[in-house]
Amino acid sequence: MKVKNVVAIFAGIIGALTLSTTVYAGTSELTGLEVDDAIAGQRPVAIMVDNEKKALAHYGTAEADVVYEMMNSTANGRITRLMCLYKDWANLQQTGSIRSTRTTNIMIADEYNAVLIHDGGPFYIKSYLAQPYAEHISGGFSRIKNGKPTEYTEYVFGSELVNRFAKSGISTTYNMQMERGTHFLFNEADTELPSDVVAGTVDMSGAFAHNKSQLVFNPETRTYDYYEYGALHQDAEDGQAMTFKNVILQNVSFKQLDKNGYLTYNVIGSDKGYYITNGKVIPIMWSKASETGMTHYYSSDGQELSINKGKTYIGLIPSDSWDKLVLQ
Repeated sequence: MKVKNVVAIFAGIIGALTLSTTVYAGTSELTGLEVDDAIAGQRPVAIMVDNEKKALAHYGTAEADVVYEMMNSTANGRITRLMCLYKDWANLQQTGSIRSTRTTNIMIADEYNAVLIHDGGPFYIKSYLAQPYAEHISGGFSRIKNGKPTEYTEYVFGSELVNRFAKSGISTTYNMQMERGTHFLFNEADTELPSDVVAGTVDMSGAFAHNKSQLVFNPETRTYDYYEYGALHQDAEDGQAMTFKNVILQNVSFKQLDKNGYLTYNVIGSDKGYYITNGKVIPIMWSKASETGMTHYYSSDGQELSINKGKTYIGLIPSDSWDKLVLQ
């Protein structure tokens, strides 16, 4: 079923999801799941990961708590790049490969008070990184010989991040007043959506033509496995599939900055979207007020969305290809 036909079906859906704003020590603000008390106040990192086919297989992406996928350029079939957020980053093994960042990634990382881990970027990022809240660590990470061109050989390890934080003087704990204790609102228990519309496959290949990204519901794990380039995305280290309890899709317009395809998504603003979990989907609205303001999500009755505990995939779907999104 094409997404543009789903809105009418959802128009009559009313009913708030169970909300919970309770925060406990040892709870991750990214997943709602328990973490070691020692890192409960540790701010996350947001690691830029190359998503070109030559860069595969990825290392460490299956361990990310939140993964953003977005168009990296309007060129090359609108190739995407991943931004992976981690709470327990000090224990990461080989992760990446690491690539450059874009303006949109900075604005999203800022709302998590996350430290952005990348290797440079186009000059458009300079004014964004100059903001006092846009803390980042760029380049100089481990180079690992893998038989690929140099741009696909840079990786980062948790121990490396610990040293780079100490050397740079960047705080490892939150240094910005956040709107609340968790980035998302989480359901107390696993919750089914008030919807009869099935979303067994989330096909984003119409929007992300180069990668042909898809998410496929796995009934055994009750999560969505990520596929691209026609294959299941599996971690190079242990074969673990990159899979998500929650899928959020945002309809976002963008501004192309030059003929090379560099762009900025208009993530400050509001528009429609979808929330998908446990094989079902509902329409939502998203809203972000500022670079550091959290993106809030609302169900059709106007209540702020509460999601299930676990890992979350967030896809920024360009508005000009939103109608090419297919749920079935």
